Amino acid sequence: MSQRPSHGAACSKSTRNSSPEPEEITTGATMPVKQKNWKRSAKRFLNRRVRITEWLPEYNQEKFVCDLIAGVTVGLTVMPQALAYATLAGLEPQYGLYSAFVGCFVYAIFGSCKDITIGPTALMALMTYQQTFGRNVDFAILLCFLSGCVQLLMGVFHLGVLVDFISIPVTVGFTSATSVIIGTSQLKGLMGLKFDSSGFADNVRKVFSHAGETRIWDLVLGLSCIIILLSFRKIKDIKIGGSKPTKKQQILMKTLWLISTSRNALIVLACSLIAYLMHEPDVESPFVLTGKLQSGLPPFQLPPFQTSFSNQTFDFTSMCSELGSSIVLVPVIAVLGNVAIAKAFASGDSIDATQELLTLGLCNIAGSFVSSMPVTGSFSRSAVNHASGVRTPMGGVYTGALILLALSLLTPYFYYIPKASLAAVIICAVIFMIEYEVVQPMWRSSRKDLVAMTATFVLCLAIGVEYGILVGVAINIVFLLYPSARPSVHVEQSTTSSGISYLMVTLGNSLYFPAVDFIRASVGRAGVKQGASQLPVVVDCRFILGADYTAAKGIASLIDDYHKRKQRLLFYKPRAAVLSVLHGVGLEDFTHVSSQEQLDSALKDLNSPAGIKFNDVELHDVTALRHKEKEAEENSVPLLPEPNLHLA
Repeated sequence: MSQRPSHGAACSKSTRNSSPEPEEITTGATMPVKQKNWKRSAKRFLNRRVRITEWLPEYNQEKFVCDLIAGVTVGLTVMPQALAYATLAGLEPQYGLYSAFVGCFVYAIFGSCKDITIGPTALMALMTYQQTFGRNVDFAILLCFLSGCVQLLMGVFHLGVLVDFISIPVTVGFTSATSVIIGTSQLKGLMGLKFDSSGFADNVRKVFSHAGETRIWDLVLGLSCIIILLSFRKIKDIKIGGSKPTKKQQILMKTLWLISTSRNALIVLACSLIAYLMHEPDVESPFVLTGKLQSGLPPFQLPPFQTSFSNQTFDFTSMCSELGSSIVLVPVIAVLGNVAIAKAFASGDSIDATQELLTLGLCNIAGSFVSSMPVTGSFSRSAVNHASGVRTPMGGVYTGALILLALSLLTPYFYYIPKASLAAVIICAVIFMIEYEVVQPMWRSSRKDLVAMTATFVLCLAIGVEYGILVGVAINIVFLLYPSARPSVHVEQSTTSSGISYLMVTLGNSLYFPAVDFIRASVGRAGVKQGASQLPVVVDCRFILGADYTAAKGIASLIDDYHKRKQRLLFYKPRAAVLSVLHGVGLEDFTHVSSQEQLDSALKDLNSPAGIKFNDVELHDVTALRHKEKEAEENSVPLLPEPNLHLA
């Protein structure tokens, strides 16, 4: 701002002394401004898309300490969960850790919400399992890559609006069903059973059929873990010392909170220690253990675009064909969950859905280069991150570093982790995703939403999560489109100030092709039955926001129907958008008024014994007037102008 006056003075001085050409003045004045605007726009774009450039310059020691504590806490939470979710996805446990670190680094650079932690989740693990059952791990890694590509394209083309078609009832039905499926799938590990299942019903049937093979040690350990985990979940809510606790009481509450937050890691560590102490060489362990894992960091390589298993070779096209609709459904569900988490922790701020799409796409694409399965934001770990006092997305960097450290040093010790303890971790994580409490308010407020939720829940259990959510979305779209096909039609008899009776027909939606026949029949029926084919009918167009070509042709047919029985039809307050469509098809005899006074005047003229009276000329309708106009032109007889009933 301080440069502007001096710049203007320099220009005026230059003009007085040397009288330069106008082009030189323009160039000298505007080029620095253009360059400054370009730099400002580039910086704004960089801050909007590479978010680390926005907060990193202000990073300080205080934020470092807060982020370090939060990052380590989340790391202790994600390690046992990652091992468990990989098992849920039908993969070897180390793939869970492979999936847990890349997203942390990528989101720290591009992410827009400081609380979100990216990694494997129960939902993504279940949807991955649907595709890896009976196949090898290459399909899960390729699904991760393709999911990232789809999410990236959705972000580039601003297609995040597609997520809005998945309503809350469908989401509730979907997440509740997946929670039930995930919980029942862990009964096998909880009871120490060994079998393969292909779905919810098959899993339940095999659990009952193999119940006699239950391993008591695994069952006791698993149930004990569930009880302890649920108890530890509550101890963080214990209040000590009232409203003003002492320093010792605050330390004690902080310790309880830390124990509650890291309960998964503590349980897995304790169970591993028990299994290690009870393990004897050449003697079968009393527990079903995780077993030997591949140690070290994953290789950095391209995603598998070709694979072989069961004496068959699959190229890229064949693998995509095998993955089917999951190539679209998995990324959409991942985005839905990630945006929902971002909104939950946004504290009222707006969320850039496009940026979340781009970031999640980059997380999955980068993860596929280190053998990751599809990932998204985790609500439970994001809640831990938030409660731990994270200040910036840098907390994810410390989480990722801890995972890399575990892969480098701790992998051999994962051998002794009992599968029953991992099953308990998963069960305790998903049982709180069953949202049964929404049924009662949904029943009271909107029962059609309950239909969509129930259908999604039942079909996800019966035929699979992919088809269940598709059917739920389809039901929602039907509910959404039905008012367009069958709009509300309200008919009442009214009287003008001059005592003229007429029928007012109010339409409750826009004029589009699905509703044309219904509106034509409804308005026609009202004119015949309630108007006795004599009363003028006025169509209230105030709530009609738009129209299309088919609707315009339908209105023309409706006007013809009324003309045939010599009954008057007027349209009250149509919008400009509707008028432009109706006039665009060359619609004639479309009489409309834009105010109550014009309506009263038009009905009074229509109700005169001789018809419409205008400038001492009596005509029965506009068509007759146009006929007389043509005759007058042919006979070269002057005729008074057409009465202006087509009011704007």
